[in-house]
Amino acid sequence: MSTQFDIQARWPELFASLDAVTTTHIINTLASGWHEGWEPNREDVKNLTDYARGTIDKAEYTRRADAAARTHEARSTAV
Repeated sequence: MSTQFDIQARWPELFASLDAVTTTHIINTLASGWHEGWEPNREDVKNLTDYARGTIDKAEYTRRADAAARTHEARSTAV
């Protein structure tokens, strides 16, 4: 786990069209998981910012999140 939570600095393009309030909500949501040991990747951040932006609907957000979870689980069990 990284020692700094710098999601917005890491992928500024994903936050570019979001207002400050939405950006803060997303960062707080991701930070909550990060404090529990989860390391969000670009795919995770893109999924959440796309949903917040309205680019995808809840069904697509859920489909992407489920697919990411299955991929992570498969990697974890392969080790």
